[in-house]
Amino acid sequence: MEWLLDPFQVSLVRQALWGGILVSLICALAGTWVVLRGMAFLGDAMSHGMLPGVALASLAGGSPLVGALVSAGAMAVGVSVLSRSARLSQDTAIGLLFAGMLSLGVIVVSHSRSFAVDLTAFLFGDVLAVRPRDLDNLAVALGVAALVSALGHRLFVALAFDPRKARTLGMRPRLAHALLVGLVTLAIVASFHIVGTLLVFGLLIAPPAAAALWARRIPMIMLGAAALGVASTVTGLVVSWHAGTAAGATIAAVAVSLFFLSALADFLRRRSRTAVAAVVSGGTLLTGCAPANGTEVDAGTRDVPHGYVEGAEEAAEPQPRLVLAAGDTGAVHVLDLASEKVTHVGDVQDVRGVAGDGRFAHLSVGTDAMRVIDSGAWTVDHGDHVHYYRAAARDLGTVTGQRPQAAISDTAVTAVRFGDGTVQLLDRTRLDRGEIAGTGTPALAAAAVVPYGERLLVADGDAVRVLTRTGEPDGTVEEPCREPQGTAVTRRGVVFGCADGALLVSEDGGTFGARKIGYPRRTPARDRAREFHHRPGSTTLAAKAGDTGIWVLDVAAGTWKRVRSRSVVAVTGVGDGSPVLSLTGDGVLHAHDPASGKETARRRLLSVPLTGRPVIQVDTGRAYVNDPAGKAVHEIDYNDGLRLARTFTPGFTPTYMAETGR
Repeated sequence: MEWLLDPFQVSLVRQALWGGILVSLICALAGTWVVLRGMAFLGDAMSHGMLPGVALASLAGGSPLVGALVSAGAMAVGVSVLSRSARLSQDTAIGLLFAGMLSLGVIVVSHSRSFAVDLTAFLFGDVLAVRPRDLDNLAVALGVAALVSALGHRLFVALAFDPRKARTLGMRPRLAHALLVGLVTLAIVASFHIVGTLLVFGLLIAPPAAAALWARRIPMIMLGAAALGVASTVTGLVVSWHAGTAAGATIAAVAVSLFFLSALADFLRRRSRTAVAAVVSGGTLLTGCAPANGTEVDAGTRDVPHGYVEGAEEAAEPQPRLVLAAGDTGAVHVLDLASEKVTHVGDVQDVRGVAGDGRFAHLSVGTDAMRVIDSGAWTVDHGDHVHYYRAAARDLGTVTGQRPQAAISDTAVTAVRFGDGTVQLLDRTRLDRGEIAGTGTPALAAAAVVPYGERLLVADGDAVRVLTRTGEPDGTVEEPCREPQGTAVTRRGVVFGCADGALLVSEDGGTFGARKIGYPRRTPARDRAREFHHRPGSTTLAAKAGDTGIWVLDVAAGTWKRVRSRSVVAVTGVGDGSPVLSLTGDGVLHAHDPASGKETARRRLLSVPLTGRPVIQVDTGRAYVNDPAGKAVHEIDYNDGLRLARTFTPGFTPTYMAETGR
């Protein structure tokens, strides 16, 4: 015990301890976002960008801390300004400023022959030189960092996982990004005096990265990072005292070592969990009954993330894929948009349509069957964090029924609608395991069934009824919906197309309410919206308005906008602040402003005459259009004037297409 306590009998080591603890807390707040957003390069550039300010301040006899703050602030402003250019990526902007600022700092240093000691302190820090005044500055910096983190938490969460969704929610992602860069700048400026710029990442990145392996919620990651940072400080000071090593470097080395130990422990935990699951599954199959001790099984599977299935791999980013079916040969393939790898899944003759639900593609086969294809990519959104998974694509088999038309899913149920007016419910959990099975609920006679809020919304006749997941009556939505046709699930609720407009059904604490969004006056029946298309979760919906144009339905504002257009083949809405896309019979892709209806861009895209079933699929960054005549799939950046980003030529006719993994 004396070996552990002896170093802290010395006042300068005690001050170094307090300095390291304060820096650890600051870096935990900022470093969590650095890890979650992949901002390590920005942090690296920011730390080196401080060199000109520190050098000039030292040569002028001023405070290096003030010089670092001014220089880093200039770096942050430069990155923000240059990153707004549509022709210059953020990485390019950071790289240019990184090289420029570092070069300027070296030039300044080279003009002073007496700068060697100060430069060493800048690069490696001197934690044992912490003074009471430094502790006061660190305490103020911690207070500011805590205030910014608390006030900007919701902004940072939306920005980290979906910047376009943040814009849709009105959260001003540019302001959030500026605040986040400022928070990182504060952490780096406060830390460089303790561990130096070359070692600051030991505390800024390693503890949050290690904590993220075990915690799922952002506050828990921050708490874990703070604990690991404090542990690194204490351990580093003790080791450096007895081994005679540089204190700052030792603290950073301990922090990095803890990350690798944590990664190893996480790997062994996952291997152990897989082995336990295999033993439990094998025992269940052999005995034909559940394990005797349910508590032990729960303990073995407690850490399995929600949405995970056996054999899947969790990824750090979305895994978008396209399920493509060739109408001429019946071949079904899955195109991985990240790796551009094309995988043949099977052959399905007489395909007549496809509907995707985020993971599965449901192929209409002939007049009496539906084929289910597991794309092997899916996303589980918990609001404040998201899980991304990938697995092997596979053909699950066939569901029988007359003229299958559409499928709508949530995490528990897939509702398949057939042309004979019936809806069959499939068990989504068993689908995830590769089994096609019903939920036990009898087929429902309805125009549409939407799983929503632990209930089933059933549109039939002139009303929308609420059923339990087992099909028992559980109420009726008061607002009528005559001749229901077309549905969409948004973050505001479920939209049903009705004869006189759209019905928005939402749920609050188990109670369902409804609001009618009526068509503009003098809308003929032939021009009503019969099928909605939109980016999943978005509140901007699009539909064909007969043969004369496009409907844009803003669910949040409760308004319809009619855009005049001829020969519309496909249409979709992207989201608030983003264009509505349409494809016309001449092979031209159009972008329209959703508020004014004005065309903002167009691109001749498809080979004419059009063949097959061209569609537009959208996610948070790109749109995908299949070109059966040209045997290609086009990737479009819809926020950059419909720029053609990539063209895939899979070697077959992509007659039908659905995007998954979103």
